[in-house]
Amino acid sequence: MAVSVTNEFDINAPVSVVMEVLQDIPALPDWSGPHSAAEVLTEHPDGTPDTVRVTVGMIGINDTQELAYSWTDTVAKWELVESSQLAMQNGSYTLTEIGENKTHVKLDLVIDLKIKLPGFLIKKGQKAAAETAEKGLTAESEKRFNA
Repeated sequence: MAVSVTNEFDINAPVSVVMEVLQDIPALPDWSGPHSAAEVLTEHPDGTPDTVRVTVGMIGINDTQELAYSWTDTVAKWELVESSQLAMQNGSYTLTEIGENKTHVKLDLVIDLKIKLPGFLIKKGQKAAAETAEKGLTAESEKRFNA
Protein backbone atom coordinates (compact mmCIF):
# COMPACT_ATOMS: atom_id res chain seq x y z
CA MET A 1 0.00 0.00 0.00
CA ALA A 2 1.44 3.37 -1.03
CA VAL A 3 1.82 6.04 1.62
CA SER A 4 2.32 9.74 1.04
CA VAL A 5 3.62 12.75 2.92
CA THR A 6 3.45 16.44 2.12
CA ASN A 7 5.41 19.10 3.95
CA GLU A 8 5.51 22.84 3.32
CA PHE A 9 8.02 25.28 4.78
CA ASP A 10 9.88 28.52 4.06
CA ILE A 11 13.61 29.05 3.59
CA ASN A 12 15.45 32.36 3.92
CA ALA A 13 17.31 31.97 0.62
CA PRO A 14 16.37 32.59 -3.02
CA VAL A 15 14.90 29.87 -5.24
CA SER A 16 18.17 29.66 -7.21
CA VAL A 17 20.16 28.75 -4.09
CA VAL A 18 17.62 26.15 -2.92
CA MET A 19 17.65 24.60 -6.40
CA GLU A 20 21.45 24.59 -6.38
CA VAL A 21 21.37 22.56 -3.14
CA LEU A 22 18.84 20.09 -4.60
CA GLN A 23 20.93 19.62 -7.75
CA ASP A 24 24.11 19.01 -5.74
CA ILE A 25 23.41 15.29 -5.36
CA PRO A 26 26.90 14.34 -4.05
CA ALA A 27 26.36 16.74 -1.10
CA LEU A 28 23.02 15.11 -0.13
CA PRO A 29 24.55 13.09 2.76
CA ASP A 30 25.89 16.37 4.21
CA TRP A 31 22.39 17.70 4.93
CA SER A 32 20.15 14.63 4.88
CA GLY A 33 20.91 12.29 7.77
CA PRO A 34 19.27 9.17 6.31
CA HIS A 35 21.47 9.39 3.17
CA SER A 36 24.90 7.82 3.66
CA ALA A 37 25.96 8.01 -0.01
CA ALA A 38 24.80 9.75 -3.19
CA GLU A 39 26.25 9.88 -6.68
CA VAL A 40 25.20 11.11 -10.10
CA LEU A 41 25.18 8.28 -12.64
CA THR A 42 24.10 10.25 -15.72
CA GLU A 43 23.35 13.89 -16.52
CA HIS A 44 20.81 15.66 -18.69
CA PRO A 45 22.30 17.65 -21.62
CA ASP A 46 22.14 20.84 -19.49
CA GLY A 47 24.33 19.23 -16.80
CA THR A 48 21.61 18.61 -14.22
CA PRO A 49 21.47 15.14 -12.62
CA ASP A 50 19.45 12.58 -14.60
CA THR A 51 19.91 9.24 -12.85
CA VAL A 52 21.39 9.02 -9.37
CA ARG A 53 22.18 6.29 -6.87
CA VAL A 54 21.57 6.92 -3.17
CA THR A 55 22.06 4.79 -0.09
CA VAL A 56 19.41 5.43 2.53
CA GLY A 57 18.77 4.12 6.01
CA MET A 58 15.52 4.83 7.84
CA ILE A 59 13.34 3.03 10.40
CA GLY A 60 15.73 0.10 10.40
CA ILE A 61 15.67 -0.39 6.62
CA ASN A 62 18.79 0.16 4.55
CA ASP A 63 18.43 0.48 0.81
CA THR A 64 20.35 1.49 -2.28
CA GLN A 65 18.09 3.19 -4.77
CA GLU A 66 18.43 4.37 -8.34
CA LEU A 67 16.30 7.43 -9.07
CA ALA A 68 15.50 9.32 -12.27
CA TYR A 69 15.28 13.11 -11.92
CA SER A 70 13.67 15.84 -13.99
CA TRP A 71 14.12 19.55 -13.39
CA THR A 72 12.62 22.94 -14.15
CA ASP A 73 13.67 26.28 -12.65
CA THR A 74 11.30 25.69 -9.73
CA VAL A 75 10.61 21.92 -9.56
CA ALA A 76 12.79 18.92 -8.80
CA LYS A 77 11.00 15.61 -9.47
CA TRP A 78 12.22 12.06 -9.08
CA GLU A 79 10.89 8.57 -9.50
CA LEU A 80 12.24 5.22 -8.49
CA VAL A 81 14.05 3.18 -11.12
CA GLU A 82 15.38 0.38 -8.92
CA SER A 83 15.37 -0.58 -5.22
CA SER A 84 15.54 -3.72 -3.13
CA GLN A 85 13.11 -2.39 -0.49
CA LEU A 86 10.69 -0.11 -2.36
CA ALA A 87 8.14 -1.06 -4.99
CA MET A 88 7.55 2.61 -5.91
CA GLN A 89 8.68 6.10 -5.01
CA ASN A 90 7.73 9.43 -6.56
CA GLY A 91 8.73 12.75 -5.10
CA SER A 92 9.01 16.41 -5.85
CA TYR A 93 10.15 19.69 -4.39
CA THR A 94 8.20 22.67 -5.72
CA LEU A 95 9.80 26.05 -5.03
CA THR A 96 7.96 29.37 -5.02
CA GLU A 97 9.53 32.78 -4.51
CA ILE A 98 7.65 34.54 -1.71
CA GLY A 99 9.72 37.64 -1.26
CA GLU A 100 13.19 38.95 -1.68
CA ASN A 101 15.54 36.06 -0.92
CA LYS A 102 12.79 33.85 0.51
CA THR A 103 11.47 30.55 -0.89
CA HIS A 104 8.38 28.52 -0.07
CA VAL A 105 9.04 24.79 -0.46
CA LYS A 106 6.47 22.06 -0.94
CA LEU A 107 7.66 18.47 -0.65
CA ASP A 108 5.44 15.69 -1.97
CA LEU A 109 6.60 12.11 -1.48
CA VAL A 110 4.81 8.83 -2.23
CA ILE A 111 6.38 5.47 -1.43
CA ASP A 112 5.29 1.86 -1.56
CA LEU A 113 7.37 -0.68 0.34
CA LYS A 114 7.95 -4.20 -0.96
CA ILE A 115 7.89 -5.49 2.60
CA LYS A 116 5.08 -5.26 5.14
CA LEU A 117 5.70 -3.05 8.14
CA PRO A 118 3.49 -1.97 11.04
CA GLY A 119 1.64 1.28 10.40
CA PHE A 120 3.37 3.11 13.26
CA LEU A 121 6.79 2.42 11.69
CA ILE A 122 5.65 3.70 8.31
CA LYS A 123 4.27 6.87 9.93
CA LYS A 124 7.54 7.32 11.83
CA GLY A 125 9.47 7.04 8.56
CA GLN A 126 7.16 9.54 6.85
CA LYS A 127 7.60 12.04 9.66
CA ALA A 128 11.39 11.58 9.63
CA ALA A 129 11.53 12.14 5.85
CA ALA A 130 9.50 15.34 6.10
CA GLU A 131 11.53 16.66 9.04
CA THR A 132 14.84 15.85 7.35
CA ALA A 133 13.74 17.66 4.23
CA GLU A 134 12.67 20.72 6.16
CA LYS A 135 15.55 20.99 8.62
CA GLY A 136 18.36 19.80 6.38
CA LEU A 137 17.39 21.61 3.18
CA THR A 138 16.68 24.80 5.13
CA ALA A 139 20.00 24.74 6.98
CA GLU A 140 22.07 23.92 3.89
CA SER A 141 20.32 26.50 1.68
CA GLU A 142 20.63 29.28 4.26
CA LYS A 143 24.28 28.37 4.91
CA ARG A 144 25.12 28.59 1.20
CA PHE A 145 23.18 31.82 0.77
CA ASN A 146 24.88 33.49 3.73
CA ALA A 147 28.38 32.22 2.86
